[in-house]
This record gives sequence, C-alpha cells and structure tokens, in this order.
Amino acid sequence: MTHRSGNLTLDELTADVATGAIDTVLVAFTDMQGRLVGKRLSARLFLEDAAAHGAECCNYLLAVDVDMTTVDGYAMSSWSHGYGDMVMLPDLATLRRAPWLPGTALVTADLHRHDESPVAPSPRQILKAQLERLAERGLDTFVATELEFIVFDDGYREAWKKGYRGLSTASDYNIDYNVLASTRMEPLLRDIRNGMDGAGMYCEGVKGECNLGQQEIGFRYASALDTCDNHSIYKNGAKEIAEAHGKSITFMAKYNEKEGNSCHIHISLRGTDGTAVFADKDAEHGMSKMFRHFIAGQLAVMRELTLFSAPNINSYKRYVPGSFAPTALAWGLDNRTCALRVVGQGLGMRVENRVPGGDVNQYLAVSALIAAGLYGIDNELELEDAYEGNAYTSDVARVPGTLRESAELFAASTFAREAFGDEVVDHYLNNAAIEVAAYDSAVTDWEKVRGFERL
Repeated sequence: MTHRSGNLTLDELTADVATGAIDTVLVAFTDMQGRLVGKRLSARLFLEDAAAHGAECCNYLLAVDVDMTTVDGYAMSSWSHGYGDMVMLPDLATLRRAPWLPGTALVTADLHRHDESPVAPSPRQILKAQLERLAERGLDTFVATELEFIVFDDGYREAWKKGYRGLSTASDYNIDYNVLASTRMEPLLRDIRNGMDGAGMYCEGVKGECNLGQQEIGFRYASALDTCDNHSIYKNGAKEIAEAHGKSITFMAKYNEKEGNSCHIHISLRGTDGTAVFADKDAEHGMSKMFRHFIAGQLAVMRELTLFSAPNINSYKRYVPGSFAPTALAWGLDNRTCALRVVGQGLGMRVENRVPGGDVNQYLAVSALIAAGLYGIDNELELEDAYEGNAYTSDVARVPGTLRESAELFAASTFAREAFGDEVVDHYLNNAAIEVAAYDSAVTDWEKVRGFERL
C-alpha cells in the first residue's frame, strides 16, 4: 500500500499514543456478509501485545446469518465444536487513522487458527490465495470498486422503528450528474470523502445517480488487496458518518423498484515488472491475447460463479432489462448493456464487471474474477466477438435469476472446487442455503397486501 497521510507506521502510532492523539485501535476483518467486524482495543494493549500476537474473536463470526444467529451446517464452527476462538492477526501495512472516530486508529486483520494456519473460508484469505496464483505466473492485478448508495434524511434508528417504510430520500427526482440536488447532500458527502482521504484512501470524486437520493463516491484504483480492504472500511465508515449527520444510507442491491445500487468492479492485470499485459496497440481493439483469454474465462464460468458476485436474495432483484444492471452474459466495447464492458488503453486497459451490486462481498467477487480470468488464460480460451447494440434484447446466456439458481450452479461447478477448494465452496453453499430457507419461510408485506382481504 502506498503510504499516504492517513496511513500509520507502528512508530507513528506509538508517537500518537504517547501524545494522547490516539487512544483506541480498532482491529477488524470483513465477514461473509461483507461487514466490518472486530473489537476495539486500548492503544496501549495493541502496542504491547496485539500488534505482534493478534486478538481473539469467536469463530462463529464466519458461521452466522445477517442477524448474528447461530446456524447449523458449518464445518469450522458449531455447538458441537464448542464455538472456540480464532485469532485476528493485524496486517500492519493496513494500519491507518479513522478520522471520523475520535482518537481511533484502524487495522485490517487476517484470520488464523491457534496453530497459526489461515482460516480458509475467510474472505480476505480467499482473495490472497488467488493473488498467490497470479504471482506464480508473474502477474499482479489492479482493481477499483464503484459503490452506489441511497441517502435518507431519517437516521438509522428512526428507520428501524419505521420498519424501513415511509423513509424520506435525500432528493425528490432523478439526480444523475445533477449538481444542484446533490449539493443538498454535500455536507455529508464531503465528510465521507475527506474522512476516507484521512484514512489513507484516494478519493476521486462523487456524482449523483438515477434513484432518489442516490450517489456514487469513486476511489482511485489500487492493488486488489488494498482496494478490497479499503472497500470495507469505506462502506462501514460512510454509514458511521451518515449516522453522525442524523441520516442513513443503504447499499442494498435493490432498495425499491427504481434503479438498484451497483458495485461495478474494474480489473486489469500487469506483469510484476509493471508491463501492461492487457494492451497490444497492434491488435484488434488494442486488446492483447492475454486480455482476450481473460475475458473469455469470465464468460465461460460466470454463471457458476455468480454466487460470489450476488450473494443475497435481494441481489437478484437488480437484474432488470433497461436498468443499467446486466442480464446478458456478453462483453462489449464501452457498452453498458453488457455484463462485461471493456474500456481504457495501455496500462488503463481493463474490463468492468457490472454484475455485482452494492451488497457484494468484494473479496469474493474479485477472487471469482481472478479465478475465471486465469481459467481463460491457462486454457487459452477464444473470445467471441464483442456484442454490439442492446444486449438486453440478445439471445445470449443470462445472469442467474435467483439465489437458489446461483447456489445450484455453484454446487455443480467442478471449476469452483478446483479454484477455491471444497472447504470454501461448502462453506458458502451452506450460507446460501440458510438464506434461501429463511426467505422461503418469511411472510412478506407483498403477500399481506395481496392476500389479507382479497384471497
């Protein structure tokens, strides 16, 4: 990670603790649901002990649903295994200030068992395993994630009490690129941007989006691991800053029947010597053979890996024709109707995957992109011609329509088990099965409106 003003070395943290500028260190990791979880330590204890040896947490944090309910079916954690601890081992390269939390520094942790072996199903470990595969081939990867969210004038606790019904969005009409209406949110948006810059990120800017109160804050691309670490901190920090403003924001993939929240992921490969392996100025469209193989790999296994890009029931509500969310598994040159959009040139030559929504676990999605790309490269898969025109009306294969379908494809995928291992695949299949079962047993407002009186 490039050292920026918000990043901290251990010596700088020691100096800040001595002056009283920092008194708390938040040690955290990203769970299955994409949430930042962990514990706050006194800065003194962190320096004396946890920086070197880590801090313990219950292993059920990778074996619960979104309500933190203990559920069956996980090999690594259960009542029969006693719900023991795992170790959050700080990655000191991620140590940074969290300016929106007074006196607080934050560090991202890797999860280990007490025998010092990594916890394979942890999202960060899944990504690191794929990055090791790239390194073996002399390759590195750079990634940017484009998270959209909707701003509400209601605070989180007020929204909870209302059952998330009748909330007041922070704008009244489509504000895509609209400066005037977005200015009403600027006090919040500015604090988020400056807060993230103060945490060592490189904020590029913000723009209004189509849905009411919808915004997108963009960050400069970085190495895949740095981007994914920053993604979790930004998403969590933005919510904390919104709460301080008396507002709330949601990253739900589909909050209502209007446009959903996307998380387009841009990815490119380079040689470890910095060469632009995706670009070839003498080739068609400036795309190297490696780049064409990489995209062909995406298309070949995208359906069976969609579970890692769309992990929730709500994720699949986004895929509506004409909504700028993809339905067709096609690639195109600067074509936003396709699942894969190729843009850029030279070192900036890249593919944008438009399948993930704002609810994505970015570590898993990027891991899937790398695994699929390596599949295409290793097998020299041929790439079909770019799709021209409206891919929504094409006859190509479609993005899976439900979490149930996605899980079935993932379960049947020999490739997924080869790329990620049985332990990881079984872990996330169990998570999907639990979500599907919970949804199938829920009685929704939609059912009551249709059936209370009239059926």
